[in-house]
Amino acid sequence: MKSSNKTLIKYTRDYFFIIFGLALYAFGLSAFILPNKIVTGGIVGLASLTHFAFKWNVAFVNYGINAVLLLIAFRTVGKQFVLRTIFGATCCSMLLYFFVPLFENGVVDNQPFMCTIIGATLCGLGVGITFSHNGSSAGTDIIAAMVTKHTNISFGRMMIYCDVIITSSSYLLFKQIDIIVYGLVFMVILSYVADLVINNNRQAVQFLIISEKWEDIANSINNDANRGCTLIHGTGWYTKQDVKILLVVARRMESVNIFRIVKAIDPDAFVTQTLVNGAYGSGFDEVKVRLNKFKPEHNDECMTPDDLLQQAYAKKKSEEKEQ
Repeated sequence: MKSSNKTLIKYTRDYFFIIFGLALYAFGLSAFILPNKIVTGGIVGLASLTHFAFKWNVAFVNYGINAVLLLIAFRTVGKQFVLRTIFGATCCSMLLYFFVPLFENGVVDNQPFMCTIIGATLCGLGVGITFSHNGSSAGTDIIAAMVTKHTNISFGRMMIYCDVIITSSSYLLFKQIDIIVYGLVFMVILSYVADLVINNNRQAVQFLIISEKWEDIANSINNDANRGCTLIHGTGWYTKQDVKILLVVARRMESVNIFRIVKAIDPDAFVTQTLVNGAYGSGFDEVKVRLNKFKPEHNDECMTPDDLLQQAYAKKKSEEKEQ
């Protein structure tokens, strides 16, 4: 029962932040980008082009294009990707439908570059929060997922290709280079901010601490910082003496506390600190990947690694019985 409650709380929290992230994205787009007729990348950029050209509703066009792409991609990208993307596309379109009429004239007048920076920052925060909680804003990632399934082009590169083509196509409508420049600036800022949010959420720091008072430092880190230590036995090549090295992995925000502990116990300790892009396991993030399925040479049925191990074990047992 406790396990099911924890799972429910986890999923509820994830969906709350997904909706919050999509709301930030829709607000930044509706209040700062669309009023200045800036065409961004993605399916939303394609929908905004139809809005500027034919006055079509951005939300409806966005949802319609995503629905068509998902129908085409269903067999290619898998059920789980489609379900997750349907939720993101639905929420994003509903939020756009609500926000676009509210900010038809924009928040800031005659400041397209400033609006681009503010809008891109808000959209980047929204995308980062959404992806950090396993959400999706739909869009060109559907096309990228289909193409990368059958070619050697990477997912990120395919998304860039799609976004640049959509942004550049605004020249056919407005005949203005500055609109394209604003769109490209938007994409760069959005990508940077989104990466910052995603990586900052997972980023950890690793310490290597060499000190004669290693035992006191390890105990203090365990008790005061609530972090584990790994003791490594080494040899100082200059002195040819044995040394004890403490390996500590902690959250980035905990690094100051670790330094305070070390300095309070041994101000002369040798300490190195490095950034770790992700720390997974006990006390850190959960590894959120699915095991690939393998296709046996003589069997068309897809099997998981556990199935293959069980099959090999059963085969070994049968061979032992025959002998």
